[in-house]
Amino acid sequence: MSIVKDFKDFAMRGNVIDMAVGIIIGTAFGKIVSSFVGDVLMPPIGVMLGGVDFSKLAVTLKAAAGDVPAVTLNYGVFINTVIDFIIIAFTIFLVIRAMSKLQKKKEAAPAAPPEEVKLLTEIRDLLKK
Repeated sequence: MSIVKDFKDFAMRGNVIDMAVGIIIGTAFGKIVSSFVGDVLMPPIGVMLGGVDFSKLAVTLKAAAGDVPAVTLNYGVFINTVIDFIIIAFTIFLVIRAMSKLQKKKEAAPAAPPEEVKLLTEIRDLLKK
């Protein structure tokens, strides 16, 4: 029974739930980026390069024989995947960079002194006069 309780405590922690939400959103974001690269970005690049469709770029290692399909090295799909990765990595970099700047601004702002300190400072200044 203690294993079930320990697992429940683990699964209900805030960090685990936050991580799960992050993974789900990250997966959806990855699909969006893949669609952006494959459907929006690569076609114009292919047109600029003379009508090249990157997803169909491949080297045939062994020709098809009867019912056995050809063995191909699909380097065009790899190029699309690398571009997906670069876009995702750059976007994550920008988000983390923005978060770091916000965190630095939050840390840099000095906290206002408590009311007691303000009052004591005023009393000290009055006594000096």
